[in-house]
Amino acid sequence: MSRRGSKQFASYSIIGLSCALIDIGVLNGLLLAFPTRDNTLLTVFNTIAYTAAILNSYYWNSRYTFNVNKTKKQFAGFITQAIVSLFIANGVFIGGLWLIEQAELLPGWLEANTAKGLSMLLSSLSSFFFMKWFVFRR
Repeated sequence: MSRRGSKQFASYSIIGLSCALIDIGVLNGLLLAFPTRDNTLLTVFNTIAYTAAILNSYYWNSRYTFNVNKTKKQFAGFITQAIVSLFIANGVFIGGLWLIEQAELLPGWLEANTAKGLSMLLSSLSSFFFMKWFVFRR
């Protein structure tokens, strides 16, 4: 990775931490307010949490990581990558929940947070490369 790419990845990672806090905070707030183990409702909660984080990501990454002027075309690309990343996030989240639930060792909130962590890791990595090479490409 080039020096510029390394700086972008470092900036993306720092911004990603704030997004992770938002993502996990919203998910856990919803789980606290509406405890559930229903996968459909958990997918809705995950989608709401992911959406809050991705909006934060767009604002900061377009401004600092990739330092570009926002355009309608770019925003459309961002929304496209967000939808693809959301499918990845929800797929990994629900798949991870299913695998973790099989062990029946953890309380529901810990199962959800463990699956969420894996989901965030994989969707964040895919999102970075999609944004770098397609959305914010110079």
